[in-house]
Amino acid sequence: MSIRTTGLYRYPVKSMAGESLDQLTLGPRGVPGDRAWAVRDEKRGGIRGAKHFRELMQCSARYADEPAAEGSSPAEVTLPSGEVLGTGDEALPAKLSELVNCPVSFWPLMPADALDHYRRGAPIHEDMEQEWRRVFARPEGTPLPDLSVFPPELFEFESPLGTYFDAFPLLLLTRQSLDTLAKATPDSQFDVRRFRPNILLDAPSDDPFPELAWVGKEVTIGSATLKIELHCPRCQMTTHGFADLPRDSKIMQTMIRESDGNLGVYASVVTQGAVRMGDTLSVRE
Repeated sequence: MSIRTTGLYRYPVKSMAGESLDQLTLGPRGVPGDRAWAVRDEKRGGIRGAKHFRELMQCSARYADEPAAEGSSPAEVTLPSGEVLGTGDEALPAKLSELVNCPVSFWPLMPADALDHYRRGAPIHEDMEQEWRRVFARPEGTPLPDLSVFPPELFEFESPLGTYFDAFPLLLLTRQSLDTLAKATPDSQFDVRRFRPNILLDAPSDDPFPELAWVGKEVTIGSATLKIELHCPRCQMTTHGFADLPRDSKIMQTMIRESDGNLGVYASVVTQGAVRMGDTLSVRE
């Protein structure tokens, strides 16, 4: 049976809710306008997302007009109060600072050589094992993700330089993986919004997590070719409550038990192209 695209998403501001689209045009950095804006912690330093400021997930962002292929095009941010501000609005940093109870600034993408801008801020815990356990919501007695699989620059910088991605430009996820987790813990809501993929797929399979079999391979989808880089270790963001979803620690407990805390796969763009709803994905063996 064919693997088909059932959801396409773009997130203008790191850690805020984003937009559901009918088509994505993938460039070298993935989806134009995706994670093109971010909040910077002016107390501890560093670009920060909901791993530090979970209140950001109560906000949403959208583009009134299609964003440019590169850089940070103007977007609209909707605050929990319903107030809508433009990304260039001088009041936005103060509103976000009040929301997260910490002084923050609001930034477009900066050049890759702006090293101090992308450098990691001070951790919450001085003990780095405890800090990683906080970030990845891994209690004592459970293994931490194998961070050695990530690009080395991510130990010094919050994101790949010149971007606000966690690791790679794209995240793919299958409905089958969500269904596997939902069956394991039926009273939890494994809603796609918790996991923020760019591409959601229907991949009929006996495999409970079919996308994990694609790691290290190239896939074609629409007119684009992607390289599936690695599995995605999940963090505490998936447990936060926002919109109509409750805070739920069982989300992470279930992923640790069923999939070693991983869900979905990271990808990079090999050949640029368009992806539309209903397009099929094929794996290059």
